[in-house]
Formats: sequence, C-alpha cells, structure tokens
Amino acid sequence: MNTENRPHPDKAYKNLDFLNSPTARSIRVQCEFTEPGERFRKLGIKHSVVFFGSARPIPMEQAEKELEALKKDSADPSTLIRAKNVVRLAKYYEATRQLAFELTEWEMKRTNGNPKIFVCTGGGPGIMEAGNRGAHEANGKSIGLGISLPFEQTNNEYIPYDYSFEFHYFFVRKYWFHYISKAMVAFPGGFGTMDELFEVLTLIQTRKSTKHLPILLYGKEYWDDVLNFEKYVEWGVISPEDLKLFRFVDEVQEAKEIIIKELLEHYL
Repeated sequence: MNTENRPHPDKAYKNLDFLNSPTARSIRVQCEFTEPGERFRKLGIKHSVVFFGSARPIPMEQAEKELEALKKDSADPSTLIRAKNVVRLAKYYEATRQLAFELTEWEMKRTNGNPKIFVCTGGGPGIMEAGNRGAHEANGKSIGLGISLPFEQTNNEYIPYDYSFEFHYFFVRKYWFHYISKAMVAFPGGFGTMDELFEVLTLIQTRKSTKHLPILLYGKEYWDDVLNFEKYVEWGVISPEDLKLFRFVDEVQEAKEIIIKELLEHYL
C-alpha cells in the first residue's frame, strides 16, 4: 500500500472536534485554570483590587445628555423615570473611575512605574469599564477577566491586550478573581454582582479562604435599598459577627484610604 501522500492523523491535543466536545470538558476547564496563572506569572501579577458592579451604568455626561434629550421630546413619564435612574446610577460609574484612577496613580508613584498591585474587573461595560478606564487614565495597566455571554459586548477598550482574559466557565473566573485579590469593592449591581459578592463572603465565613480580604460595599443607599443584612441576623441565618466581613463606604477618598491602609498593613 502506498502511504507516501497519506495525511498524518491529528494528535489529540490538536483535534479541535475532540477539544470542543463534552468529553473534553475537563480539559477545557483545566486550561482555564492553568493558562491565566501562567500569564499572571509572566506579567509579574500577584496582587489585585477587584471591582464588581453592574454592566449597565454609563458615564455621567452621556446619561445627562440622554435625559435632557428625552425631556425635550416630551417622553412619557415611565421613560423619563428610567432616564433619571440612569443618571442616578451614573454617579457610581464616575466613582468607580475615580477610585481606580487614584489607586493606580498611588501605586505607580509608590513603585516608580513598576506596579505590584493592579485594578481588576470583569472586563465588560458599565462599572467594569469605569474601573479599567480609571486605571488607563492614570497611565497604568489593569486586568479584565471577561466572560463569554450571548448578550454582552467583548472586553472593554481600556484593558491592555496581555491583561485581557475571556473565560467560558463562571466558576473558574471566580477562582481567579479571588486568588490574586487583596481587596474587593462591590458597586451597585445585579444578579452577577450579588453572585460574586456572596460567594466571596461565604468562602470567608466558612474559612475556606483565610487570607485577609477587606470587602467594601460602595453606596450604602443602594445596598440598604436592595439588601437588609440585619434581617439575616434577626432570622438567625447568620451570626452578628458576620456583619463585620464587609463595610459600607460612600466616598472615593474613604474607600481609597481604607484600601491603601489594608494593603500596607497586610501585603506590602
């Protein structure tokens, strides 16, 4: 038999049909555990401050313009209410942007442009964009741990290419959020933000995570509106000391000072 022109069979690790099959799911999961760690090692990334929050907030200037346009067009009351809520939410976009800017600027000055601590977000729009944007405006780099979703755009433009990741598995992405984090700030957000926040709180409460990890909830007005933590205690489903796992902040400067103090005391 003449085998001279016969093509070689694919090696298993080059067989895309196999690698994308249900059978190879565990291999794909392992890749998402392994490749980011190797990239972090090469980039010298060991510490991050994670910003969580909604993908929906937009910059204040844009939100105010949209509201004024709707007012001129005599929009119906429900539309105007939604537009006003967009403006209300936009202040958190700006707070995120400013906090990321100030933390990055502080770190750049502290290390003479060789930072050891990086802002880290979920990579998408809204609060995530604001965090990466603030770091970019401070002439620093930041991390974006994106997730592939059918209804959301790709990672925002403020993340350097090497610092931009895209995950398929939520649980692996959460692992990397937590693994290098040294502080977390949760801004107003929806189901995804609550999911990430409560998972971290559970890890700390159950002592599956024992590292020092300050958690700030930014915007007490919002958090008091959507969650009543004291009721958890009243119903006996958490202990009073569990309320010490996080703290509320309402000002960028306050958040910055707390984070820097904690980083200096425990990690730097």
